[in-house]
Amino acid sequence: MESQIDWHSARALLEWQVELGATEAILDAPVDRFTLEAAPPKPAAAKAKFAQSAPRPIAQQDPVPIAKQMAEAASSLDALQAALASFEHCDLRRGARNLVFSDGNPKAQVMIVGEAPGRDEDQHGKPFVGRAGQLLDKMLAAIGLDRHAEAAENAAYITNVVPWRPPQNREPSPEEIAMLTPFLLRHVALIKPSVVVAMGNISCQALFGKRGITKLRGQLQSCRDTDVIPMFHPAYLLRNPSAKKLAWADLLMLKAKLSKT
Repeated sequence: MESQIDWHSARALLEWQVELGATEAILDAPVDRFTLEAAPPKPAAAKAKFAQSAPRPIAQQDPVPIAKQMAEAASSLDALQAALASFEHCDLRRGARNLVFSDGNPKAQVMIVGEAPGRDEDQHGKPFVGRAGQLLDKMLAAIGLDRHAEAAENAAYITNVVPWRPPQNREPSPEEIAMLTPFLLRHVALIKPSVVVAMGNISCQALFGKRGITKLRGQLQSCRDTDVIPMFHPAYLLRNPSAKKLAWADLLMLKAKLSKT
């Protein structure tokens, strides 16, 4: 039986299939599916047996207890950084260039806790190296502190709640904060600072479970027997210069606190 489709029609049909996404032929020769017998339906017993033998999805593990176990097992900063690097339950690590762990003098009396890395931090692998970091350095210098100072009383140690950059610099989710908080708390325990500065809502939530930086700033908080001073994040101050006078009051509060230690 000769085909009723001419060459031009066949080519048009083929081009139409290509536009739909067809890229290759499945069989070497055409199949006349009108002559094929319909496959008999599977018996109900066979379906039930297949359903029983099919693998069941494995329940997802809660990452928070795993994070706590890994964090508590870290007896040094290097071990804690290695634990974070091997923690595979946070999807942020898959889209980030670098693990942003810390910067500054680990013997410092002041520990700065930011929120999450931005583009510059992700590229360099260090916290607060962009515009917000430059402003932070100026703020610290105004009260005689420097992240690179060798003397503990003049130094600052800096880290973030989240060590990986979130996509498009979005805010970390509550689940991400919860699973990474054990590492932060262990970080604070290893540094043993006299004062922790919580910059922004994310760090306040992780350290002492509160949000609302506008109301929290100016009030001394506590995290596991360590004094915490909430402050506006430098990125917020860049967007809202009028809040710098409040930030200056918080810096003076920090300076006064350090003078008593």
